[in-house]
Amino acid sequence: MILGIDASNIRSGGGVTHLVELLAAAEPAKHGFDKVVVWASGKTLSSLKDRDWLAKRFDPILEGHYLRRALWQRYKLGRLAEQEGCDLLFIPGGSFATEFRPIVTMSQNLLPFEWTELSRFGVSSVTLRLVLLRLSQSASFRKSDGVIFLTQYAQDAVLKATGALRGEVVVIPHGVNDRFRSRPRIHAMDVAHDNDNPVRLIYVSDVSVYKHQGHVVEAVANLRSQGLPVILDLLGHASPRALRRLRGVIQRFDSDFEFIRYHGVVPYIEIHSHYKSADICVFASSCENMPNILLEGMASRLPVACSERGPMPEVLGVAGVYFNPEDPEDIANALKKLAKSPELRANKAEAAYNRAQEYSWQRCADETFKFLSKIAAEFYRGSPSGNLTN
Repeated sequence: MILGIDASNIRSGGGVTHLVELLAAAEPAKHGFDKVVVWASGKTLSSLKDRDWLAKRFDPILEGHYLRRALWQRYKLGRLAEQEGCDLLFIPGGSFATEFRPIVTMSQNLLPFEWTELSRFGVSSVTLRLVLLRLSQSASFRKSDGVIFLTQYAQDAVLKATGALRGEVVVIPHGVNDRFRSRPRIHAMDVAHDNDNPVRLIYVSDVSVYKHQGHVVEAVANLRSQGLPVILDLLGHASPRALRRLRGVIQRFDSDFEFIRYHGVVPYIEIHSHYKSADICVFASSCENMPNILLEGMASRLPVACSERGPMPEVLGVAGVYFNPEDPEDIANALKKLAKSPELRANKAEAAYNRAQEYSWQRCADETFKFLSKIAAEFYRGSPSGNLTN
């Protein structure tokens, strides 16, 4: 069989990470695929490791505006897939307009399906884009022959909006890169934390209203006012507007930038080194589909102070200390528990690390290609010819 992957809308962030890691770990022949064809932008294609079975296909249109890419998908993708002899199209971006079948889609963005979270953006172009995405993805999921969800929480949330789907659904979590997996850490009882040796907190995430960095900053300032020596490192992309808002909060609580440090965007290949120098991982998002960043902190053997919302409890289980991400006092209390107890930090860190072992890209790739193969076989079994096209 030949698998086609439409990655025309996979351009940055977790979507690219998933595609890169999936194909790096994949063994297509094991599941009946002789060739995998990927359509994507030049930048996305260049990030994919060369494999004997992988064909990278570039079209200048895929460097253009979203509307141009949508028209390409509607009028060219199906024809290109047929020319390549594809037996199945996998669309990890979630939305499609092509008439080609069979198709498997993937849900990677939960924001469009949670009105409370979506409404945080107010009357804005972001809100409009998310509403349109809700409509397009809902329609695509309903037309798909198979849909992959990343967590049970995400599946339940989407199906609540779309209703039952005609295609088969499955939950296949993402994995975590092995370079994040850390050796045991020493959370020594006799280490005295003071301003020269503070407890180091790290929060890696894009800056956004549903990530609640401002509440975390306020919580850390609260702990400092109580004499607890903690510092917070914030890493992640921020739009100009989000950055202005965050800097305003930091200026309010730490005008001398003494204990709050925003590092901006850190290349993905370097993030693991920042986890290794931290003592506690903070994750305060209130909306996630599959919290990859949380997994990275867990694999790094860090104790985690975590939001109680969304799929976070499903992923972290009892291995974290939870808080209400919209309550700075509750965040501070969770951080204090970990900061003041080396024993609790050690226990939670080991529990988080052990739980992270359940998430691997090898497992993700095997389960994904097994599902894709199953959907293709079932589709052609029901076709008039009863055979695959290749």
